[in-house]
Amino acid sequence: MTTPDHSNSPEQSTLGKAATYTSQYDASLLFPIPRADKREEIGITTSLPFFGMDIWNAYEVSWLNLRGKPQVAIATIMAPADSPNIIESKSFKLYLNSYNQTRLAGSDELLQRLRTDLSAGFGASVQVTLTTQEEFCKLSMQELDGMLLDRLDIEVDSYTPDPLLLKADNQVAPVEETLVSHLLKSNCLVTGQPDWGSVQIHYIGAPIDQESLLKYLIGFREHNEFHEQCVERIFIDIMQQCKPQKLSVYARYTRRGGLDINPWRSNFSTAQKPSNARNARQ
Repeated sequence: MTTPDHSNSPEQSTLGKAATYTSQYDASLLFPIPRADKREEIGITTSLPFFGMDIWNAYEVSWLNLRGKPQVAIATIMAPADSPNIIESKSFKLYLNSYNQTRLAGSDELLQRLRTDLSAGFGASVQVTLTTQEEFCKLSMQELDGMLLDRLDIEVDSYTPDPLLLKADNQVAPVEETLVSHLLKSNCLVTGQPDWGSVQIHYIGAPIDQESLLKYLIGFREHNEFHEQCVERIFIDIMQQCKPQKLSVYARYTRRGGLDINPWRSNFSTAQKPSNARNARQ
């Protein structure tokens, strides 16, 4: 694990503060936050018990060509889960807006700048792709596959995550199943603003009690953490309480400020990498 750099804490970011939107390219607007502090809270202090990625989709990317004509595209950024940092999302938005009045030779120049700046911010090599106007028509929506937990008629009286709710039946044979809920809601760590999402849990192991799992997920409703941290907390809690042989947790959060963040964590190499298809609420 990388030693935490306490010089960049969430409270020091632009979140919840008035900010001037810069319309000329400025890479210094990106605000990295070390992952290690929050991981220590959930007991990750040495090697990571998972691999995965954070998939960012930026729907409001624009710049000027050399003749001053605006260009637009959708950017997709894939940052590895073992990168030492996340990027605070408001700073990411401010950074993207700094291209709005910046003249570039073409999309290749934009891609190169994005890859260089974001890799420096995350502290690891990131993948960046652009979907141009001509390709917009190829994009489609797709909901997460799996058995819908939200069908269950349960009573809920707690809205903070309680890992002790989670349980599995070790008296029966292991199963492989995929469970989905659209009732995930957490709140920004700094501002408390709501973050809405859908979550997909794929596992092999003793059957997880579905009602208890749904209550646990709804428990994030008043919980303050960034998207990536919530998904890692879910992963660790399920591993510790239910002890599946294999586990993947994937969340699709709705966009804010033209950005959505979709973390995926898994501990088995045969797990299928997420498709990044946009959900209806995104």
